Amino acid sequence: MSRARVARRIAAGAAYGGGSIGLLGAAAVGVLLAEVQLAKRSVGGGTAPIPPRGDGLYGLAFGRSNPLYLAVLGDSTAAGQGVRRAGQTPGALLASGLAAVAERPVQVRNIALPGAQSDDLERQVTLLLADRTRTPDICVIMIGANDVTHRMPPTVSVRHLASAVRRLRTAGAEVVVGTCPDLGTIEPVYQPLRWLARRVSRQLAAAQTIVVVEQGGRTVSLGDLLGPEFAANPREMFGVDNYHPSAEGYATAAMAMLPTVCAVLGLWPESDALDVDRDEDMLPVARAAATAAAEAGTEVTGARAPWALLKHRRRRRLPAAEAATEAAAQAAVESAAQTVVEPDPERTPGPLTPN
Repeated sequence: MSRARVARRIAAGAAYGGGSIGLLGAAAVGVLLAEVQLAKRSVGGGTAPIPPRGDGLYGLAFGRSNPLYLAVLGDSTAAGQGVRRAGQTPGALLASGLAAVAERPVQVRNIALPGAQSDDLERQVTLLLADRTRTPDICVIMIGANDVTHRMPPTVSVRHLASAVRRLRTAGAEVVVGTCPDLGTIEPVYQPLRWLARRVSRQLAAAQTIVVVEQGGRTVSLGDLLGPEFAANPREMFGVDNYHPSAEGYATAAMAMLPTVCAVLGLWPESDALDVDRDEDMLPVARAAATAAAEAGTEVTGARAPWALLKHRRRRRLPAAEAATEAAAQAAVESAAQTVVEPDPERTPGPLTPN
């Protein structure tokens, strides 16, 4: 069965309360579990530091008034586990780049929880929306890896994600979801687990894309976090535990998501014209989701149902003026703009070295 059909079945099962739809046969699961035991001996050889709190105000060069409000939800990848400095977390990197493009400060609230699965999103969204003084302008969600490793039924996983996106959209926030990363890129994982992990990860990512687009959000496929860098330089792109990304890995992922975050806020040039040379297209949602899952850094956004736009913003060719804007954003991300860190009683303090 094609990935698009599997993803559509998972999304349909989530929407209509269907039971668990397995992504692998019983025999494959047996092999997978056997290989997991071997992989566990080498994965996590080091200890990832507690994620630093990246909450605060970024882009102080643009003042303190009228900041954009960015919220980050999800699991350890969203929290930034594996790095030691607040400016190296995904929320801080995105905020720094967003501030440079918008020429406005950006307030960040990161309530992601290391180890979280998709069923924790209900708690995270409730916590975020409990503050009725202001709704986030943009919410970034990164979730899915723990659903795979803990064998959460995919229909249950995407049902929780769909509910979270729906609540955030109803509250008035824009939503961008970084879909399930490709667990087949974890360096110590051996075959056939590597192939099986890649297959399961991509099928879940495709199903996530379908439900997010249906709820009015956009997705960016994180895949192998993002592009050939991980395959070519796994020692640099993974953190000390060989599982979470390094600072370089998070910067690569953030730069892939930044154009979509800017676009959804109306800060990035939008065009109905699709670049066919870069395989941009308008496809049925399920096909767009399956295609994006196989190519990291691909954005999927809803068009007229049942169609979706497939875009490759990350490496697009830019006119000189737009290139200067993107260069400024990238420079800001890499240098992690000035930060004011504010205490958050909902987060457990960790090691912090402000930029």
